[in-house]
Amino acid sequence: MILVNNSQIKLITSLQHKKYRNKLELFVAEGPKVIKELITAKLQLHSLYSTVEGLFENENVQVISEKELSKISSLKNANNSLAVFKIPTNKTYVESGITVVLDSIQDPGNLGTIIRLCDWFDVENIICSLNTVDCFNPKVVQATMGSIVRVNIMYTAIEEFLSKSKFPVYVGAMDGSNIYKENLPDKAIIVVGNEANGISTKIMDLANHKITIPQFGVNQETESLNVATATAILLSEFKRITVS
Repeated sequence: MILVNNSQIKLITSLQHKKYRNKLELFVAEGPKVIKELITAKLQLHSLYSTVEGLFENENVQVISEKELSKISSLKNANNSLAVFKIPTNKTYVESGITVVLDSIQDPGNLGTIIRLCDWFDVENIICSLNTVDCFNPKVVQATMGSIVRVNIMYTAIEEFLSKSKFPVYVGAMDGSNIYKENLPDKAIIVVGNEANGISTKIMDLANHKITIPQFGVNQETESLNVATATAILLSEFKRITVS
């Protein structure tokens, strides 16, 4: 086993910050499942560390102790392996099928889950507002469980993006139409909003359709759904028409 030197520690821990990820064009992934998904997807591997020898075939692995891994891991309980990858170049956006637009999503876990959902429901593109959490944040990468390599994620001014789109724009709103009673198209843009404030007024004004997920039950005291949960329901309804 080897020791992780100070320059390696400094590099890897700096990648917890967006500023350095952008500057160095590198990001961190932790855990063998996520790392193997990224390697299989042909992402450029910068460095790889593991406490388990022979876990990654045909890769240049630095075998280190659990103590050394804890020095570079951002997890409370480090998961036996950590890798640094080159940030891949985004694919060109092609308007087709369902596109998910994120308005100021802040929680890394929510973004990671939404990326996984889009992978599950075969949504090729996620368009993020410029103030949405970075998709290469280590917590986001962890939450995607590898799905980040199968969904094209772009950051842009979403007002301009929506104003130029030819597809109908659907937003979630408390005063919207019941989604279960809507005739939903197979080509559309779905906008989901900030965890605390929802979708901004400017974005709401660009929508063609306002929809809501109705609340059931006698005691309707729950204020709102978690944004990732709401996204799952919306995608399920939009995709249901393709198999009905």
